[in-house]
Amino acid sequence: MKIRDRSFWDRVVLKEYTDEDWRCNFRMSWRTFDKLYGLMSEVMKPDDVTVQAPILLPMRVAIVLYKLAGCAEYRVVANQFGVSKSTVKKLVYLFCRGMVSSVIDNIIRIPTAEEAIAIARRFQQKFHIPQIIGCIDGTHILILPPTDGYRDFVNRKGWPSYVLQAVVDDKYRFWSLSCKLPGSAHDANVLRQSQLFRQAHLLPKVSPSIHHRTGVLLYMLMDPTYPLMDWLMKGYTHSPRITHEQESFNVYLSSARTTIEIAFGRLKARWRVLLKRSDFHFTFSPYMIATCCALHNLCEDEKESASVLESTTPQPGVRAYNAPDNAAGQRIRDALADYLSANFPLRTPLF
Repeated sequence: MKIRDRSFWDRVVLKEYTDEDWRCNFRMSWRTFDKLYGLMSEVMKPDDVTVQAPILLPMRVAIVLYKLAGCAEYRVVANQFGVSKSTVKKLVYLFCRGMVSSVIDNIIRIPTAEEAIAIARRFQQKFHIPQIIGCIDGTHILILPPTDGYRDFVNRKGWPSYVLQAVVDDKYRFWSLSCKLPGSAHDANVLRQSQLFRQAHLLPKVSPSIHHRTGVLLYMLMDPTYPLMDWLMKGYTHSPRITHEQESFNVYLSSARTTIEIAFGRLKARWRVLLKRSDFHFTFSPYMIATCCALHNLCEDEKESASVLESTTPQPGVRAYNAPDNAAGQRIRDALADYLSANFPLRTPLF
């Protein structure tokens, strides 16, 4: 029988929670939890000299996960674990800043040439399109905005946010992130100011030819909000008209792009702090968002299950990028459309 006056952590230690309860509160198994606090041991270890008995490392990590996995305020988390609000805030800030400064580069990184080839092979097996190494898109994360400059953070749906731009592989893992521009920014501008764009020349280069005239480099799939380039691929527009082959290419591309939509859904289902206006300072929110993405990757690596979100905050609609298409990107897109129409059935949109 559970004793109500014990703290949440005391009940965990005494095994008064089942494995299912543990996963519900911390979004991962004990095995993955052990791996995580091993990764964060240097960042989260207690001070050598303290006035009071220090909080043990596992409990420190558990407090942070409990905060990120739910929508509870600092005071609620503090009551659950029998600590002060200031302690909860200190631990969350320590964890997230430590994750971004010293751990995240080992969890979220550009794939090597060998990894990129493997990703492209798996994408082609699933969706028939060759040379894909990721899908890129953005999602808006609700935040507590500053009073000064509030309007910069308000997106086209009328609520304040940061834009999270991410690239995912076929296994729903993030390998590139950018989360520093406010909600009013256009996705194309977020891309231009990202590290991914600045370091595009460092992306893996593998270019077997699939067409008798055009060799196709590795590239990422995107929606119409981004510019067409030789390493960024999007569908054909419907102006003035497109052929059946081009329309079929759009359908194949849209099917593959569901990968990033699923990844964002799994991310927010695990770390539900991303679903509501949190009590974090707006300057800290990017650290928290990046940390949730790193924890998502860790869970995906360890094959942790993720629930399905029934609803989420409505996202701003797509604003098309209207500048002329890049010539090299057009040639590669035409080559891909020809390849798909020659080797696979033509497809039509459902709507």
